[in-house]
Amino acid sequence: MKKILFKGCGTAIATPFDKDGVNLEEFSKLVEDQIRGGVDALIVCGTTGESATMTEQERLQTIECAVKTSNGRIPIIAGTGCNNTKAVIEMNSKVEKIGVDGVLIVTPYYNKTTQDGLIIHYKTIAENTKLPIILYNVPSRTGVNIKPETALELSKIENIVAIKEASGDLSQIALIASLCRENLTIYSGNDDQVIPILSLGGKGVISVLSNIKPKYTHDMCYNFFDGKIEEAAKMQLDAIPLIKELFSEVNPIPLKAALNIIGYNYGVPRLPLIEMTEDGKKKIAKLLS
Repeated sequence: MKKILFKGCGTAIATPFDKDGVNLEEFSKLVEDQIRGGVDALIVCGTTGESATMTEQERLQTIECAVKTSNGRIPIIAGTGCNNTKAVIEMNSKVEKIGVDGVLIVTPYYNKTTQDGLIIHYKTIAENTKLPIILYNVPSRTGVNIKPETALELSKIENIVAIKEASGDLSQIALIASLCRENLTIYSGNDDQVIPILSLGGKGVISVLSNIKPKYTHDMCYNFFDGKIEEAAKMQLDAIPLIKELFSEVNPIPLKAALNIIGYNYGVPRLPLIEMTEDGKKKIAKLLS
């Protein structure tokens, strides 16, 4: 059986920016609060972390800040994916030296590739790192879908250990689970599908919601693991209105508004993302109250 990087709630943590770059002081504050809130892992510089508009130096500083703040208390997983295989390999080498516990690698966007190309892309990356790899399937963002048969081939590679499934297609996720079994851990990539995916054998969620509700999201997962299925399902359903509002505009636009509302100094997203509408902020504030 392959190593399970974490079980439960992994927060896809947001990144705060100021006029000088990344506000590392505010970032480390949220990291600390996440750990105290009971999350089981942190995923740094992913989609929610706005890695697409960060320089390489900013990404490395942010990842290093998370590693140092955590100090081994929970796994730190770095988002290193891009649409250039060579660049991913180089980034993996740098974050390996920082001391991360694993990497999250999104499918190659824009230039895209075939299913055979995905296999070769990930195989080449895996051959050039010792780090455990989480595949990231989010076709709504990338235009590329990891098909179940492709996931099966990739699951045969020793250090490809998991997949973050954000396709939203439960039938596809069920087939991945059926084909790959214990060779590929499945994490929900959608906060509104956590319990359905756990019921298919998933081991947790890589969550946006947990940025503002860390204990709630952790407890939802562990209620399920502990056999409190009805309670876990109720928590999932009760969270739907807030989850819906967190994705009412492009992620992480609403999340940054929510973080500011609950007391963090998280600023606004970087262009081309913009600040949330005033109407949206009012809806978020009402739900959070």
